[in-house]
Amino acid sequence: MPKFNYVAMDSRGKETKGTLEVANQNEAIGRLKEMGYFPTKVVEADKVKEKAGKKGGAAPARGGKKKGGVSINIRIPGLGGKVKPKILTTFTRQLATLVDAGLPLLRGLRVLERQERNPTLRSIINDLAISIEGGSTFSEGLAQHPKVFNRLFVNMVKAGELGGVLEVVLNRLSEFMEKAQKIKGKVVAAMFYPAAVMFVAVGILILLMVVVVPKFKAIFADMLEGAAMPAFTNFVLAVSEIVAQHFLVTFGCLIGAFIVFKLIVRTRIGRKLFDRLKLSFPVLGPVVSKVAISRFTRTLGTLVSSGVPILQALTIVKETSGNVIVGEAVGAVHESVKEGETITAPLEASNVFPPMVISMVDVGEQTGALPEMLMKIADNYDDEVDNAVSAMTSLLEPIMIVFLAVVVGSIVIALFLPLITLIDQLGSEGGGKGGGDD
Repeated sequence: MPKFNYVAMDSRGKETKGTLEVANQNEAIGRLKEMGYFPTKVVEADKVKEKAGKKGGAAPARGGKKKGGVSINIRIPGLGGKVKPKILTTFTRQLATLVDAGLPLLRGLRVLERQERNPTLRSIINDLAISIEGGSTFSEGLAQHPKVFNRLFVNMVKAGELGGVLEVVLNRLSEFMEKAQKIKGKVVAAMFYPAAVMFVAVGILILLMVVVVPKFKAIFADMLEGAAMPAFTNFVLAVSEIVAQHFLVTFGCLIGAFIVFKLIVRTRIGRKLFDRLKLSFPVLGPVVSKVAISRFTRTLGTLVSSGVPILQALTIVKETSGNVIVGEAVGAVHESVKEGETITAPLEASNVFPPMVISMVDVGEQTGALPEMLMKIADNYDDEVDNAVSAMTSLLEPIMIVFLAVVVGSIVIALFLPLITLIDQLGSEGGGKGGGDD
């Protein structure tokens, strides 16, 4: 009769390991449940030894022969290997639900692998299952795919495994990812209207400068008969000529400017200046600031409440902050805690976090309820983000309308100025002839 190695949790959440001699895996799971355990991993002992023996030998099965055929898997470095956050959030929620329902982790992964439509994630789930069958932990398998599972994900799962509360951590992680996606969706939805208006404005501007304005230039040359045109009209006509006759060059210059901007932002100094500018920008700044504070407090609160040590949690938060200025503030907090000091002093010195956040963190630190207080701040700032996004949208609408009016109106005025000059000339000529007849 085969033997099965198992990892399970008792009613108190304590992890226990052992071996059962039963007919199959289902019987082993049933036996563990009868014993009052909640199984997280049940693997046949012979298979574990076989996988361990093959680990240092031949190449992985997916790269070699399979049932007489040859499976070729070509991966180009830098391309592919990533999964959209929305798909990853759904996977995390489904896995949390299966594990919470008492299904072993390995079986839960196999169930999700069969129903997963995304080929990249399906392949990764298969790798995770193989890794667990080979005796590795779930967090070790996740760490092999850094493009998909960041340090936040891996360390939270690791803390859940060590504490014997994997299903609790997966639920917290899925809630964290869902709320992060919700905030991102609100910001993207709010920016859709300004982006659409901007796209239309640029299209109208190009149409006017390439098609309409050059026709007026020929009309003005015939009507004015060599007379000087207003300076503003000459400027608009010159810009139109450059855009119309050198459209590809102009388009290339715009793309080149964008590439240069992206390269500058990738540098440490450029990224720092750009992130500081985003925080201090009149309309966009409040939204960016509130999103950064919500992300910081929710990430740190989720990590600490899941059992991740505070110093390790602060390091992860710094790497996943998404803003250099906020990251530097978190780095100062890390050094302060490392020296045995409080969190609040470096937060206040950063000039990024408002007094209310600092006061609530201080209270949480003094009362020993820091994770709960951080989650309360995050929930509060989720509502603040909603209000800030609504305010930004209400301000951007009139700004975009005024922008369109100024751009189109300036071109129209430039085209009407020569007509006004021509009418004045005709009026003066008519007046002069009338006076001569008398």
